[in-house]
Amino acid sequence: MAWIDDSTIERAADYLWTAGRVLEQRRFTHLFGVPDPAGVLAALDAYRTLDGGWAYGLEPDVRGPAAQPLAAGAAARITAEAGALNGPRGTELCDWAATLTTPDGGVPAVLPSLRRYPHPPFLPIADDPPAELLATGQIAAPLLRHGVQHPWLKGAQEFCRRTIEAIDTTHPYEAITAVGFLDASPDRAWAAEQAARLGELVRRQQLVLLDPAHPEQVRLAPGYAPREYHLPHDFAPGPDSLARAWFSDAELERGLVHLASAQLPDGGWPINWARWSESTEHEARPGVTLGALLTLRSYA
Repeated sequence: MAWIDDSTIERAADYLWTAGRVLEQRRFTHLFGVPDPAGVLAALDAYRTLDGGWAYGLEPDVRGPAAQPLAAGAAARITAEAGALNGPRGTELCDWAATLTTPDGGVPAVLPSLRRYPHPPFLPIADDPPAELLATGQIAAPLLRHGVQHPWLKGAQEFCRRTIEAIDTTHPYEAITAVGFLDASPDRAWAAEQAARLGELVRRQQLVLLDPAHPEQVRLAPGYAPREYHLPHDFAPGPDSLARAWFSDAELERGLVHLASAQLPDGGWPINWARWSESTEHEARPGVTLGALLTLRSYA
């Protein structure tokens, strides 16, 4: 079934040209128009910090000028879209991550430096933050997928493997990060084994909305917004993901129908997490819109 057509893309384009940041406009042009990796990278460079990280709202919920690991995860994904992870940019990303890596090989989600700047109430800030899969996996997965070689990546990979193997209860964002890492892992047998175990856990904990008509069947994690649901395509954004095997064709189709129908009259897609700031919602929607387009196209 075709989940996306020219009308869907044109309406999204109208929204992005009206409300998108330069970064999302450049990404849209590159992904759905004339490929322009240099334009994407030029826009991404506006979010670089003097210490080699990324800040300034690249990740809309992470504000201020202090570089944060969650922003580095976004930078890794976008740099991969532009096909530039295998050069100096990938090395610089790993070098920066190495400066804040904990003894167990991972990186925290956010650093204490975020405390003085606006941040959402659902993002805790510790004085001595531990490493988290949420940040480490988001940075490491694109690097592994593109075959980047760097000393930092070896330790990060081992951290992610240990953390995934130890998961016995989880929440959607951690599970999505975990399967993203598993999709990129060079150890395919291990990845398949862990993905099967994780999929059983996600379903058993009722973390995925299998039928949008029955949201009462989902168990929202503590701190989530009232309708912060995650559907099959959130875990498996493309048919080649290991998480695709978690869901029947009917379950996946119901989710994709829901995603396609969620396009708003302005052409964009909404966010589903807590709206703690009007400006961050405005900045987040273009990225969510691009993500929806890419998912729908991948299943077309």
